[in-house]
Amino acid sequence: MNKGTVWTIVGVVVAVVIAWVLVNVLFSLIAFAFKLLAVAVVAVIVYFVLRSVFRRAE
Repeated sequence: MNKGTVWTIVGVVVAVVIAWVLVNVLFSLIAFAFKLLAVAVVAVIVYFVLRSVFRRAE
């Protein structure tokens, strides 16, 4: 094995590790954004339900 082949293999391994980390971070951000959106939708629904319940009580 010559020096160029070793550096090519090291470069491929480093590229795969960096890609793995970036994809992991990206999916974590997407999951967080989806959870945030779901919480916002549920909060709006609960707000309108509570508003209608307390409006009837008056």
